[in-house]
Amino acid sequence: MPSRLSDRLNSARRERFIGRAAELALFEHALGAAELPFCVLYVYGPGGVGKTSLLAEFAHLAERAHAQAVMLDGRNLEATPESFLAGMRLSLAVDLTTGPVEALAASAGRSVLLVDTFDLLAPLEGWLRDVFLPALTDRVLVVLASRHPPSAPWRADPGWQQVLKTVALRNLSPDEGRTYLTRRQVPETDLPAILSFTHSYPLALSLVADLYEQRQGYHFVPAEAHDVVAVLLERFLQRVPGPAHRAVLEICALARVTTELLLAEMLAVPDAHDLFAWLRGLSFVQPRPGGLFPHDVAREVLVADLRWRNPQWYTELHRRARIYYAQRLHATQGVDQQLVLFDFIYLHRENPAVRPFFEWQASGRAVPDRLGQDDIGHLVAMVTRHEGTESASLARYWLARQPEHVVVFRDLEGKPAGFMTLLALERASGEDLAADPAVASVSDFLQRHAPLRADESATYFRFWMAAETYQAVSPIQSLIFITMVRHYFTPGLAYTFYACADPEFWQPVFAYAELHRLSELDFRVGDRAFGVYGHDWRAMPPLPWLELLGQRELAAAPETIKPPAPARVEVLSREEFGEAVEHALRNYTRPDALRGNGLLRSRIVTERVGAAVGEGARVAALRDLLKQAAEHLRETPKEHKFYRAVHHTYLQPTATQEQAAEMLDVPLSSYRRHLKAGMTRIAEILWHIEVSRGEV
Repeated sequence: MPSRLSDRLNSARRERFIGRAAELALFEHALGAAELPFCVLYVYGPGGVGKTSLLAEFAHLAERAHAQAVMLDGRNLEATPESFLAGMRLSLAVDLTTGPVEALAASAGRSVLLVDTFDLLAPLEGWLRDVFLPALTDRVLVVLASRHPPSAPWRADPGWQQVLKTVALRNLSPDEGRTYLTRRQVPETDLPAILSFTHSYPLALSLVADLYEQRQGYHFVPAEAHDVVAVLLERFLQRVPGPAHRAVLEICALARVTTELLLAEMLAVPDAHDLFAWLRGLSFVQPRPGGLFPHDVAREVLVADLRWRNPQWYTELHRRARIYYAQRLHATQGVDQQLVLFDFIYLHRENPAVRPFFEWQASGRAVPDRLGQDDIGHLVAMVTRHEGTESASLARYWLARQPEHVVVFRDLEGKPAGFMTLLALERASGEDLAADPAVASVSDFLQRHAPLRADESATYFRFWMAAETYQAVSPIQSLIFITMVRHYFTPGLAYTFYACADPEFWQPVFAYAELHRLSELDFRVGDRAFGVYGHDWRAMPPLPWLELLGQRELAAAPETIKPPAPARVEVLSREEFGEAVEHALRNYTRPDALRGNGLLRSRIVTERVGAAVGEGARVAALRDLLKQAAEHLRETPKEHKFYRAVHHTYLQPTATQEQAAEMLDVPLSSYRRHLKAGMTRIAEILWHIEVSRGEV
């Protein structure tokens, strides 16, 4: 007997079917059980994830087990009981006088009813759940495939809770995706780029493989795969109500996690609740701790489409997100601030200099914590395994010496999964320098090139590693980097240094992040060599640094975005700073006499006017800073008398100090005491701003 075309089609489809071992085993077990463990198998997942292919494989397994299989597709039916029953009669090949329920009951063995695209039958769901399905015999296994999970009535009914099995269909595994592409004869050299873009999403894999079959010599480039993106967008987005909803989708694709507050701020609307609710209802958007996350491939195609279709709007959304996260940085602390930093860095995931060096789903896998006494043995063993016994001895030394500057990353069971040391170099003693030559060389570098002032600090990330993967890219390594970024906002931080076991590997992303290679500080411990990077936070503070990274993310060639020329900052000691303030106050009304004052090249003046301006602008800025600092005294009742003395002596001076004392109606000795106290307080206010990056 000749084979039918449908047989050849089904055979070809099965040859390309990959994975789903767990789902197939679940179905086969139910199919062969004497009593069904569940009566309805509810499979859901976004469009293109492979639901239809899986149902076809279920039908093949049913046929092989000699079970009757009835296939229906919501795309071919109207959402009415009459249309549904008519579709069943057609599939069962029975006449109009025979009811489908009765026809299934008449079958001697197991029957399987498979309903694809069940989400299109939503108006019929109540009738199916409450009338049709309960009328079936216990020999009928029902499989429903939908974009959406079961609605609340399924989950709330105690009866359905006992007989309903829910399966969320996800992407194929990376190995399964690789196997599929290999079977489709996609070149091995192109697989990494394809798997990175598709995340082994079945429809995306199929579309890309089709391009290789249709175009000789084709090589996949995500930014140029507009036809793939268009099909995927059509599959994900059945209908977008309006421009605001489209913008919500684009924000959701750009941000790591989407909240109502983020939408409201980025769209400049007072209330984004309805938009958030609409976004939450999409089949490819899922709620997780912290907010909403889109399906990986949906994120990829939305971003790719936006960057190609409207690059100006992409740039604007990126800018608004940076502003939002910068504001959140100052409003959060602890773990919340760490998550904001992760969100900030996530904006750079598309940059080829950054993407290979971060595990973007790192949050939640480990928790930063303080060092406990029971941790020391685990951490020393960790260093021994990765760096050897000599490094382990140094690690033990620093764990005991600066335990408060150790961060331990714990797994869900509370065990150390990694750690980092943030050695405070300003606290390093002669004994510390003798114990660790690496710290000694960095300390000497600071003395020669960037001496610390009082209230300033420098940090050496001397040890940092994950328990299993050391300094390789991993979730723990990503959390370590985020913790480093969070540390950059420490008041008074002047310099940071990084010891790397493989400095060349990290060079691309460190160069992107303005962390400079300091080869003169490289060192060896035992038979292990380490390279050192560093960053001067007085030359480029954290907020300008974040803005520079934002510009590089949006640039076609990030390496062309250069940091502003580093300002020549005069690093004054606390005593020298106070003397310069006193000199500036005495010459406040004589701008020419202020030229050459050490404060003109201080950080507080340079950041206010920029590095390129002349002394005239610097003098004006210095006078303004002195006046604003004095105004602080005026606003404080206890210090108001100090302000009056300074004001009538230097800001709007009288002819003599005696006249100033007489105007203030205080003895000359009291006036001079008030004047000295006022000058001291103004110097203290400006010094605090100089070393802590505050504002007047």
